[in-house]
Amino acid sequence: MKNQSFLAASAVVLLGASPAFANDAEIDALRAELAAMRVMYESKIDGLESRLAEMEARQVESASRVEPAAGNTAPGVPATGNRRVTDNSFNPAIGVMLQGKYKAFSENEADLAGFAVGHEGERGEEGLSVEHTELNFSASVDDKFYGSTTIALAEHHGETEVELEEAFIQTLALPYGASLKGGRFFADIGYLNAHHAHSDDFADRPLPYRAFLNGAYNDDGLQASVILPSDLYAEVGAGLFRGKDFPAGGNEGSDVGSWTAFARTGGDIGDNTAWRAGASALLADVQSRAANEGNITFRGDSDLYIADVRLTFAPTGNANRQELILQGEYFWRDENGAYNDVAFDESQRGWYAQTVYKFAPQWRVGARYSELHADAVPAGLAGTALDDGGHDPWAATVMGDWTNSEFSRLRLQYSYEELANELEDNQLTIQYIMSIGAHGAHPF
Repeated sequence: MKNQSFLAASAVVLLGASPAFANDAEIDALRAELAAMRVMYESKIDGLESRLAEMEARQVESASRVEPAAGNTAPGVPATGNRRVTDNSFNPAIGVMLQGKYKAFSENEADLAGFAVGHEGERGEEGLSVEHTELNFSASVDDKFYGSTTIALAEHHGETEVELEEAFIQTLALPYGASLKGGRFFADIGYLNAHHAHSDDFADRPLPYRAFLNGAYNDDGLQASVILPSDLYAEVGAGLFRGKDFPAGGNEGSDVGSWTAFARTGGDIGDNTAWRAGASALLADVQSRAANEGNITFRGDSDLYIADVRLTFAPTGNANRQELILQGEYFWRDENGAYNDVAFDESQRGWYAQTVYKFAPQWRVGARYSELHADAVPAGLAGTALDDGGHDPWAATVMGDWTNSEFSRLRLQYSYEELANELEDNQLTIQYIMSIGAHGAHPF
């Protein structure tokens, strides 16, 4: 830069001078003028370079004094003193799931004869409600971990309850198809349990989920799984949980209160059919489990075993246009302990089967049947909710829904339930499900 300025100035002066009239005095004067110009330009350039170096030094000093905001800077991304530069890979996906219902019943009460049920397993309240709203935040923490949190707002007896439904981290890059999951989450047992309610094909859960799992089992714990190296999809896993959620309930201290195990497999049959089958178990050491609004308490061991199967068929080869789904689960529970201090050692069973048919891209219809069976209870429990009175509760449900897009669905559902002797309940439900923001895909 110095040489360029000097040469430019020299050229201007030389071109402006007339060589025809040059003498020694003029040449000496010209040389002196060029020397003076060179000194002036070099002085200015040196000054600019000095100012630039000083400003850079102050910026580095300022950045070293200011700590970057927590979570704003990723490894390998430089921090700046003004804290406004952030790495967008740390922005979580944020979504809201809105679910509202209108329900009408023909009976005022609907207790499940032979079963002690938690409040989430009840049929709910009549009329309009914003029954269940979910707030979800999820993102990859880095290349090794994924995190997700779901906060649920639900109506119960006219009051809004705020519940931390899920808050977990999960590994992303363990070898050999292994995965670890820790925090609070829906355990991988049965088929429906690991799904959020808004992804169900019906407006409510079938009777076995209401009776045995209070709708769904989510607890604080650690779960490990591995995908086996086989031609068919095959996965096995197990989990350890605090044992606080139904059907455990009440476990305190450092002890593990519940254990789970599962195995599932699946694959394709031709180009249009896919299937999945599984078996799982939930073993709980129950310290104190309250049910039926606190009127019944159980202490002892509660062991639940579930078998599930699901088959999907796309007649045209495109499930987005037409699809038939067949699904079912069988439950068997053995409990050994005491209900209200009365010794109890009995088993209970339940199952459901359902089919859903998408006959057009936006329209589906479905039907479901579910049933429960309880063994005879000890004399000390006669007349309580655990006394089935010789009746096995059952329910038949039909539904139709319209899906405008992947973000919105409207559903009309009718159910007929015989939950106890001389208790026949006709139920009508109108439901909307709306998704705002980001929401991950649901598992098969």
